[in-house]
Amino acid sequence: MKNTKRFARTFLAFATAASILMQPLVLPTLAQAEEANQQLHLKGLSHQPSKAANEALFDPNDAVLLLLDHQTGLFQTVNDVPVSELRANTVALAKIAEQAGIPIIYTASEPDGPNGPIMEELPAAMPSAKYVARKGEVSSWDNADFVAAVEATGKKTLVIAGVWTSVCVAFPALQAHAEGYKVFTVMDASGDVSKMASDAALARMTAAGIIPVTTNTILSETHRTWNRPDAAKWGGLYSELVPEYHSAVESYNRAQEAAGKAKAEAKAKAKSEE
Repeated sequence: MKNTKRFARTFLAFATAASILMQPLVLPTLAQAEEANQQLHLKGLSHQPSKAANEALFDPNDAVLLLLDHQTGLFQTVNDVPVSELRANTVALAKIAEQAGIPIIYTASEPDGPNGPIMEELPAAMPSAKYVARKGEVSSWDNADFVAAVEATGKKTLVIAGVWTSVCVAFPALQAHAEGYKVFTVMDASGDVSKMASDAALARMTAAGIIPVTTNTILSETHRTWNRPDAAKWGGLYSELVPEYHSAVESYNRAQEAAGKAKAEAKAKAKSEE
């Protein structure tokens, strides 16, 4: 009898699945898709923000990360940020995107020339990233393959970092924004020939409506809540990006261990004195 019931349930499951597959494909409406994305992104919050409040922050569900010309030759010309920090922030940015499932597209300007190859640690940090070779274009937005790769993601929010800020970041940021994309530029994962060049680019981009952020901002707005099953992985990213935070975590963990040990010893002593 049990085998008969089990067979009946299995048959019903297969029949239901088959009937679903035979139905005409019904695509969700844009509103339904947006609601699903919002719930996925905001799951774990005790208060669901309004549409306006949610749009005030970065939405990883609608984003694609563009990493432009992080090349060793160009790094030698960077003077507005320590190159070690630039490299570390770029790697962290890639790991954030990988953790969140944000598509990553990267490119290089004349990688076989003096601009040099892509920094060696970057590809390993983003195994799912797509590389697009350019044909000499200074602005990646002037390359048809690059724009096609962005359009293929279906995302309308661009997170951009690169070297130089005033050229490789600013040009495509301004062009994409003019074509209707919401654009964030990650300033500490970008570098330029001078602070003046970077400041001028920042002023030009913000005047056009482009939003400047830091790597930590992207991390925090993507993470959004500790009330999520992968909280430990996000904690690891914070520790990697901000070494001082790693020290705080170490101190906390050691204090918790000490407190637990003292509690156990007190409990054992009380038991022995009974």
